[in-house]
Amino acid sequence: MAQMEKLTRRQFLKTAGRLTAGSLAVSGALISTAMGRPASRVSVNDQITLGCIGVGGQGTHNMRAFLNNPNSRVVAVCDVDRGHRDRAKGMVDDFYGNTNCDTYNDFREVNARTDIDGVVICTPDHWHVIPAIDAARQGKDMYVEKPLTLTIDQGIALRREIRRHSRVLQTGSQQRSDRDFRYACELVRNGYIGDVKKVEVVIPGNNRTTGPTWEPMPVPEGFDYDFWLGPAPWAPYTEQRCFYQFRFILDYSGGQVTNWGAHFLDIAQWGLGMDDSGPVEVYGQGEFPETGLFTTATKVDFTCIYENGVELTCKTGGTGTKFIGTDGWVFVNRSRLEAEPASLLETTIKPDEIHLYRSNDHHQNFLDSMWSRKDPIADVETGHRSATICHLGNIAMLTKRHLRWDPKQEQFVGDDAANRMTYRPPRSPWKIA
Repeated sequence: MAQMEKLTRRQFLKTAGRLTAGSLAVSGALISTAMGRPASRVSVNDQITLGCIGVGGQGTHNMRAFLNNPNSRVVAVCDVDRGHRDRAKGMVDDFYGNTNCDTYNDFREVNARTDIDGVVICTPDHWHVIPAIDAARQGKDMYVEKPLTLTIDQGIALRREIRRHSRVLQTGSQQRSDRDFRYACELVRNGYIGDVKKVEVVIPGNNRTTGPTWEPMPVPEGFDYDFWLGPAPWAPYTEQRCFYQFRFILDYSGGQVTNWGAHFLDIAQWGLGMDDSGPVEVYGQGEFPETGLFTTATKVDFTCIYENGVELTCKTGGTGTKFIGTDGWVFVNRSRLEAEPASLLETTIKPDEIHLYRSNDHHQNFLDSMWSRKDPIADVETGHRSATICHLGNIAMLTKRHLRWDPKQEQFVGDDAANRMTYRPPRSPWKIA
C-alpha cells in the first residue's frame, strides 16, 4: 500500500492499462484510499486531464460538463472547423482564467500527448471509431458519443482494441444514468410486468429536409473539408452535408435510427438483459428518399425477434421505450414514466432483487471508472451491441428482407449481401483495424 501511495495519478492510469484482468479486480474504493482521496474528490493537482475531439454542438455540451466537474481539467480542443475550435478554446480559457488551452486540427496530435489521460470524442458518426482506436493504442481512456459506430464491423474492431489495451470507454448513452430509465428496467428485469412479450420503441422523424436538387458550394475558409470527410467517400461540399445534417446521409450516419434509436433501443436492450447479445431475426419496411441529398429513412418501421420470442419494434412517431408483459406494462422517456397498473410505480425494489448498475452522473461515472479501472455504465460492449440493433434495423429496411442474425458470431446467417452491409471500406489513407 505504501508503494501505491507514491504513484501519481498519471503513473497509476498509465500502469493500470498494462495490468492483467485479475490485477484490476481491486475495488475503486481501495484505489481511492491508496491514492489518499475518494475518487470523486481528487485534488487540483490530481485532476484527470482531457482533450476534446470534436467541439460542435454535442461536443460543446460534453466539454462544458467536464469543465464544470472539479475532478477533470480540459487542456486541449480539436476540430477540423477553425470556428468551432477557437470558440471552444475561448470557453476553456475563460473558465480557467488563462490562455493555456491548446488547439488542434488533427486528433492524432491530441492522442499522442503524454500529459493527457483521456479524450472526449464528439465527432460525426463516421469519425467515432478511428480516433477511438488510435486513442486506445496511445493509452488513452475515452468518452465517445453515441451511436458508438457507423457499422457493425467497426464495433467489433473497437471492442477488440479497447480490450487489448485495457482502456475505459464510456458511450454517451446518458439515459442509463437517469433514475427513471434505471427504475423502469429494474421493474422489467424483476418480473413486475410478468413475462415480457413485446417492446415498442418510438423515435422522432427526420427534423431536416432537402429538396430534390442541391448544388456544390465553395468550402468555407477555416474548414478542413477533406479531413471532415475522412474515411467516407469523396463528395463535393455543400452546407447541408455537414454539421448536424450529416446524420441524414448514410455515408456518415444512420438517420434517426442511430440518433434517437441509439438511446431508446439501448434502454430496450438494458431492460431485456441483452447488453452482450441481441436479436436473432430482423425485418422491416422503411421509406427512403428517392431524390435529394439526404438518404436515411424518412419513415422507420422494423421488427427484431429475440431467441426467447420477445418482439421488439421500432417506429417513427414519438420518443420512448415501452415494455409489455403478461401482467402489465411500463413506458419511459425523458419526460415521463408510466405503468399499467399504475401501482407498479409505487414498487420498491427489494434488497435481494436485481439492482442494475447505478450511475447518477454519466460524465462523473466515466471519471470514476478511469480511477477504478472498472467498466462504466455504458462500456464498449454495451455501446456496440446497442448500435448493432440500429444497424440491423437499417440493413433490414434497406434490403426489405427477413434476415436471420447470429448475435454470437455477429453475422447474418446465409446472406452474403446483408453481411457485406456490416462493413464499409474506408477511403484511403484511413484504416479501421
